[in-house]
Amino acid sequence: MSEKVTALQVAQRAGVSQSAVSRVFTPGASVSQKMATKVRDAAEELGYRPNILARAMVSGRSRIVGFVVAYLDNYFYPEAIEKLSNAMQAEGYHVLMFMASQTTGNIDDVVDEILDYQIDGLIFASVAMSSTIVARCQAAGVPMILFNRRQDMEGVSSITSDNFAGGRKVGEYLITCGHRRIGYIAGWEGASTQRDREAGLMAALTAHDIPLFAREVGNFRKEGAIEATRAMFDVPANQRPDAVFVANDHMAFFVLDTLRHELGLKVPDDVAVVGYDDVPPAAWPAYDLTTVRQRSNTMVQETVDTFIRQIEEPEDFRPRQVAIDGPLIIRGSSHSLPSKGKAQTNAGI
Repeated sequence: MSEKVTALQVAQRAGVSQSAVSRVFTPGASVSQKMATKVRDAAEELGYRPNILARAMVSGRSRIVGFVVAYLDNYFYPEAIEKLSNAMQAEGYHVLMFMASQTTGNIDDVVDEILDYQIDGLIFASVAMSSTIVARCQAAGVPMILFNRRQDMEGVSSITSDNFAGGRKVGEYLITCGHRRIGYIAGWEGASTQRDREAGLMAALTAHDIPLFAREVGNFRKEGAIEATRAMFDVPANQRPDAVFVANDHMAFFVLDTLRHELGLKVPDDVAVVGYDDVPPAAWPAYDLTTVRQRSNTMVQETVDTFIRQIEEPEDFRPRQVAIDGPLIIRGSSHSLPSKGKAQTNAGI
């Protein structure tokens, strides 16, 4: 294997100083177009690539952002990561992804490894954070943002959809459609998204003096969703819900498959199904799922804006808790609204 080409060799080939080579490959550095062209041509001829990590040791800035996620089964996260990566690259940063424990979503075991990469900031999604992690990141001077999660911790920014409002919209919609036996399949109990969506649903039911008819826990997992569906619906007809709100689309797809293909129930005639996220498969004819849309583009942009502010204005920055409203998208897995309410369809009921 040949030795790596150095900046000094590029400088000698281009006939410039080594510091000039460094400036050409430093984002935002002042350098003439003629100089940049000469250096980049020499670098390409020699096969030179700048050592980003070495530069980070000198400058204290790696321009790398850590993105920590516990699972990628949910379509929402791969799509959000792609959008976030593109948005960060437009600002001159790159995203390095880390996987947390799929069982608990806890990142205590990997946080030290993450910080060793000299990252400029951390974005946490679908994970549980402890006060210890917050303290360690703050001590290391690493900004933190929670994406699609919310925790009541001092000094931590969070960007979410308005999960409480979304859950309430689902409850109001199902009640307006005439449902009174409403069930709920919960996600992981430790997630703020789960708690807030259920709290919103319960607020709507309570306002109409309607009790929750049935509840099971799916933990945001395929197997959990299937077992929850069996427990809730493999019972006599008079003991089944006539509508079910599922805490996210990922579980709702398996709920629909189990209802139709295993239990032989018709959707929405026997039971209406509503999810949360509005990931691409929700619109497929096979699912045609009524769901609350998370505005991922807006969530990503708010995350990037918050991160840049933390990096560039640390003295003036104050943590932000942003909750972004999203509309209820009504499709074929639920009944249409009565005629007096049809004007609200897909418009943020």
